[in-house]
Amino acid sequence: MYRFSILLVSVVSLLFCLCACSESEPVVRVDMNKVETIAPSEYEHAITYAYLPQYSHSVSFERHRRLLEYLRHKTGLSIRQVFPDTFWEHIKMVERGEIDVSFTNPFTYITMANFGAEAFVRVVEKDHGADFSGQVIIRADNPEIQSLGDCRGKRIIAVDQDSAGGYLYPLGLFMEQGITRSDFQEITFASSSSGGKQEAVVLAVYAGAYDVGMIRKGTLEVTRDKVDLEQIKVLAESRPYPGWVFSVRKDFDPAIKGKIARALMELDYTQEDDARILEAAGMVKIIPTQDKDYESVRELVRTLGLERD
Repeated sequence: MYRFSILLVSVVSLLFCLCACSESEPVVRVDMNKVETIAPSEYEHAITYAYLPQYSHSVSFERHRRLLEYLRHKTGLSIRQVFPDTFWEHIKMVERGEIDVSFTNPFTYITMANFGAEAFVRVVEKDHGADFSGQVIIRADNPEIQSLGDCRGKRIIAVDQDSAGGYLYPLGLFMEQGITRSDFQEITFASSSSGGKQEAVVLAVYAGAYDVGMIRKGTLEVTRDKVDLEQIKVLAESRPYPGWVFSVRKDFDPAIKGKIARALMELDYTQEDDARILEAAGMVKIIPTQDKDYESVRELVRTLGLERD
């Protein structure tokens, strides 16, 4: 009975194959030894976009998700967001041509401009306008620190050595008071495998792990759900410098850059749909800019002796 069942299945399978093929259809032989890897076509020609990782990747994604959806729809371009883990990784990816369009702080931009990156638009923020500042923070209940001068000999945590608001601008503020890096007990930079360095500085000061923190103005609002902000005091704030900037890598297609620039500058805060996009990204407007607008940042870098080749 078992052999009969096997025979019956074989006969039915043969009949099915005979019915599926006709004499007019040639048999196609497939050589399974030849294998070719096919990449998704949308990734082959996609424009890569990256938000400098000052916040966690999830925050970066949510802040610019609507903006990228708008750009895809408005320009017809395929654009995908990529996520460097550190400021330096972002810089090197731009240098290697792996990031086409960047949204970065001014300090990072002038570093990337050394190998051909080009600024084309920058943002206007609701509370800070087209410029922004850095802040020096402490625990509100720290009795030993009442002024910038009291920070001498203290443990400092900053965002990153390439952070404008979270290192460069507050450092310039200290230098104006005659306080140099050698006057601190130590300067540590926040470390994270997935961004989130601004938040890490606030949390470190809040926990008492460090005496003083350097952050970008506006960061405290981002961390409102993580710490009791009444326990954090802004000790001082730097002068404003040109704000965050969109730039393209060296040799990026000028026509595509122009298309992206026009789309970004057409966003209108008075329009409900546009307002949702801009608010999520922490902006109210996007305006034209050019490299020379960032000379004040270069001058500060020279003053602090932080020039890079």
